[in-house]
Amino acid sequence: MSVASALVSGNDALPALAEEALAKALARSGASHATGVLLFLTPDFSRCAQQTVSAVARAAQCTEVAGGIAAGVFSEHGWVIDRPAAAVMVFAGGLSLDHREGGAPAGEAHREAFMSYAGGSFPYPWGDATKRRFGGSFAGSTGGSAPTVWQHSRLAASCSVRVHGARVDIGVSSGWSLLAEPRRIERSRAYDLLSLGGESALDSLLGALPADLREQGPPPLAALSALLIDEESGANRDAFSAAGRHSIAILSANAADRSLTLAEGTRPGQRLAWAIRRPQSAEDDMRRSVEQLAAVVAEPVAGLVFSCIGRGPYFHGAHEPELDCLRRAFPGLPLLGVYGTGQIAACAAGGNRSLHNAVVTALISNSSRRSSVQSQS
Repeated sequence: MSVASALVSGNDALPALAEEALAKALARSGASHATGVLLFLTPDFSRCAQQTVSAVARAAQCTEVAGGIAAGVFSEHGWVIDRPAAAVMVFAGGLSLDHREGGAPAGEAHREAFMSYAGGSFPYPWGDATKRRFGGSFAGSTGGSAPTVWQHSRLAASCSVRVHGARVDIGVSSGWSLLAEPRRIERSRAYDLLSLGGESALDSLLGALPADLREQGPPPLAALSALLIDEESGANRDAFSAAGRHSIAILSANAADRSLTLAEGTRPGQRLAWAIRRPQSAEDDMRRSVEQLAAVVAEPVAGLVFSCIGRGPYFHGAHEPELDCLRRAFPGLPLLGVYGTGQIAACAAGGNRSLHNAVVTALISNSSRRSSVQSQS
């Protein structure tokens, strides 16, 4: 095998834990050394991150070690949250990692996808349309200000690498389920949505909620979203996962003027729908995302998954049905995944953006098929 992964957890955050994960991954690959290593660690490793990365680089006989700290990690063998753990994916044979973003031949760079990971907020330069990106970020407290991302075996503010010798196809699961048909925005003020469809914003949202949630009191804003609909995308519920939808977090409900404060500004004339994320809707959407990828990539050699910590076992009650969707669709496929606070994917209209509460899945294959980045945010 040219790619293999491993997941190891323990009681103490020591470099030896990551070295053990590397040894298992190398043994599964059948290679004596790696041409690239992706290494993700839980926050317990924050104070010994460079020491751990250096130990892995030495053991792998490879300087191309990239990755970072994540809230939790997983592989095809399971997931770990709330204890020291290391997840490793090794590349060997004809596949390798390259951190030089300018190294693609002329005319080819726009076709490649770069695995990009940040230790905090989404880096502004990553929003441009010159490169396709997928990945994530983790902005959790790590007990210090030192960098918690690594590239080329050194700590850095962010990392970005491409897989040489492979194609990458990407799917995004937003996990949202529509509560009502889109309505036209009538009034808004900066980040405050005032009215749409002949109702105040708050009354419109409350009217769309299922009966059980209306009876509970204040709306569960963390599980709800305002969804802007592109004019050309239509209002078809079956096409909800298409690229013409843009989710915006609802920050607060204001009883005084019945408005809603959103994380982004809106303007009159735009169409907006309310959506909800529940465990079953998230699992169903993840299954659709995986099915769409499976229809495009017949024989992947590995998968990289960047999931929100809000979509993992905490959300599903100590289970991970969304990971199970991948394992059922691709039995035995080497997987490396992280739970973070942000996810990164390319937009259908060009450029890249930071997502939240999403799952970004990248399938790596040896196929010459044109790579496809599908954003369903």
